[in-house]
Amino acid sequence: MDPLILVLPLLAGGSILILFLGLSRLAASRSRVITRLGDVTAVVAEEAPKASSTDERAVPEVMVTLDRAIVRQSFGRRMATDLARANLKLTVAEFILLTLATVALGITLGSLVGRAYWIIGAVAGALLGFIAPRLFLKWRQAKRLNAFDDQLGDTITLLANSLRSGYSLLQSMEMVGRELSPPMSEEFQRVTREIGLGLSNEEALDNLLRRIDSDDLDMMITAINIHHEVGGNLSEILDTIGHTIRERVRIKGEIRTLTAMARYSGYMVSVLPVAVAGLLFVMNPDYMSTLWKDPCGVRMIVASAIGMGLGWVIIRQIVNIKV
Repeated sequence: MDPLILVLPLLAGGSILILFLGLSRLAASRSRVITRLGDVTAVVAEEAPKASSTDERAVPEVMVTLDRAIVRQSFGRRMATDLARANLKLTVAEFILLTLATVALGITLGSLVGRAYWIIGAVAGALLGFIAPRLFLKWRQAKRLNAFDDQLGDTITLLANSLRSGYSLLQSMEMVGRELSPPMSEEFQRVTREIGLGLSNEEALDNLLRRIDSDDLDMMITAINIHHEVGGNLSEILDTIGHTIRERVRIKGEIRTLTAMARYSGYMVSVLPVAVAGLLFVMNPDYMSTLWKDPCGVRMIVASAIGMGLGWVIIRQIVNIKV
């Protein structure tokens, strides 16, 4: 009996089980960090009075131990930062398990699609399963960062007006957390909670900058920190920064509109040949197998991959206009 027949159901069942476990954690409305904060601050306790016991029971002790061991490593710290920037309610260990699940699922599906050439299909499926979670993570980070940057100009104006009316900086940040929509409100609520737990303004704002890797936010936080050291009229400084940021966002929007066709041309150059080759392989594997069986075909594959990669890089460099 072909061992593949026995392995495929096990891989499929295990990957689907791990995938659903990870998705259930992803759908949770409160993280364990918020639960622990709720034991200290009354505001968080009012938001999630029932989350403590549920979350602690939902996470096995082995997962907590594994996550602590991974976060001690440098790649674990980087991954934890990436998850925080994407606002995914997952630990590093859970994200790694989800990646393993998608790899197993990709191997299973690739083996089934490849049929006679199941090894090639399995390798391709494993690569796609490994890359897919990271692409999703990067997409979430970019989406959240763009939404934050779009709100930053109005946020700075609100902070300046609040300071001008006599509020302190902390009261102004609390107003931003109440009045604005996510992701801005979520981040400033977290800043005010950290300050309430004993961190200084500088430390809380530095943590915000680590979660949101934005040059505009860096400029605002630098101005606030300098004002804390030397004094001055912070509301006027924030007004000037807010005007600069709003103009930069407007110009970036115009540039994205003008370069949209070139950007999507780059996507088509990269994706279309691979998609067509995959479709032909599914329809007629014997016909496509000549590419990697014949030495000339292998050279053609390498040359095509290099050409597509160079084309994508050149197009990205052309349309990547710094403002």
